[in-house]
This record gives sequence, structure tokens and C-alpha cells, in this order.
Amino acid sequence: MTGLVTSNEPVVPARDGGLVRYQLDIAYDGTDFSGWARQPGRRTVCAVIEDTLSLVLRHDVRLTVAGRTDAGVHASGQVAHTDLPVAPDLPRLARALPADVRVRAVRPAPPGFDARFSAVRRHYVYRVCDQQWSADPLRRNDTVTWPRALDVAALNEASTLLVGLNDFVAFCRRREGATTIRDLQRLHWTRTGTVVSAEVSADAFCHSMVRSLVGALLAVGEGRKPVGWPASLLKAETRPSTVTVAPAHGLTLVGVDYPPDDQLAARAEQTRNLREQP
Repeated sequence: MTGLVTSNEPVVPARDGGLVRYQLDIAYDGTDFSGWARQPGRRTVCAVIEDTLSLVLRHDVRLTVAGRTDAGVHASGQVAHTDLPVAPDLPRLARALPADVRVRAVRPAPPGFDARFSAVRRHYVYRVCDQQWSADPLRRNDTVTWPRALDVAALNEASTLLVGLNDFVAFCRRREGATTIRDLQRLHWTRTGTVVSAEVSADAFCHSMVRSLVGALLAVGEGRKPVGWPASLLKAETRPSTVTVAPAHGLTLVGVDYPPDDQLAARAEQTRNLREQP
């Protein structure tokens, strides 16, 4: 990727009034948002950023994002792209945006870059405090307070059985024309004091997949379900009613990985073809 564009690094608009594709690095507190995607009559991250950028730049702005987060889900490492006549001045944009969302960096994107389809993996963290009296009030928006103690060894044993290329239909809300096959590359739990965190990485995630995996695993961690139960659901052909979706506010998108610049276009084409298969 090329260097960071800020107000101290002026950008020359494209020749002949053309547009340049820019990568935007974005962070937000999802508490008061109805998710990323635009929805009529609702406050969403996409709508706030698009509308603010359109006002600041006096140019209609539309964003393509690496991962659409649900209502209440946060991000510290979200990535989007958009085609603009000139890069926004970040200090001016920060003054115009509300305090719960920030565009942290803007840079010209290499040829073939697509924030969604060029990505090779997404990384999430889910945070749970399993001792109610020690829950940090300052982390209440991004950490779920759980009423029962969790066994980290059991959580990791059950998680290991889920890693790999599988059909995660049991943990997804199916969308018409979209595959539920995903490559889950990492699912690991650690404890720091009374906070238990899951690090989850995959090539991509279906709708509600991370929260559904966490919900199933928490049942194992508190002893209600056996270690092999979540993995047994991979044999399901539909989403079972026994899977509970964990609360949204414990989830944060922390990063998105991309291939080397010369592989971006090929990755985007490959992923687009795969995701659009039924």
C-alpha cells in the first residue's frame, strides 16, 4: 500500500476531473448504531460517514466495506474504499463526524483494490467478563458480563474442533444466493484476570457467524454442553434453534488482511465468484 494521506500531505486531484480510489481505515463504537449498512430511518455507520464525506467534499460518496457489522458491534480495524476526486482533510473530517466514529487514515488504493473482495481474512475479538462484581464499568460497551464461570480449557478444546474449511450453516443466517462455506482459521480463547477473550479469524464470515459460534461455545465453557457439541452442529443442513447468538456489544472487528498489491485484483475476482455461488 502507498503512504498515508493526511492534511499535511496534499493530494492532487485526478486529471480531467477523474476519480481516485482511496482506502479508508475506520474505527467506531457500535453502541448507538444500527449496524454498518444503510437502513431507512436508522442511524448506521455507513450512512453517517457517507453523508459527512459527501457534505465535506461536496461530492456524492458511496463506500464499499470489508465487513458489514451488526447493530451494536464495534470496530477498531474496519476498512472501506471509495472513489473520490480528492482525499478528505482528516482533521476537518474528524470535526464533522460524531465522536463515536473516526476515519483514522486515508490512502490511495493500489490498482485492483476492493475492500471487500480483495480481503484474505478478517479478525474479530469477543470479550466476556465471567465475574459480575469485577466487571469494569469503563468497558461495559465492549465486554459482556457473564453470570457463570467459564472454563477456558474446555472453550479451546471445543474451538479447535471447529477450525478449518466447513459449511457453517448451523451458525449463520442464510442469505439468498450466498454460500455458508467458510475457512475458519483461528478460534482461540485466553483469560486475563476475569476477562475471557476469543480471537476469531476467517477468510470471511456469514451473517451472525462469530456471535453464533461464541454463543455455542459459551454453553460449553459454563458446562451446559459437552466439548464436542458445537462441532457436531457442522453436520446440520439448517440452522438449529439450539444455537444462541451471543450479545452484539462484546464483538469488535480488529483487523482485515490483504494480499500483496500485485495480487489484489486476482483475489477480488476469485472471491467474488466464490461468494456469489449458491
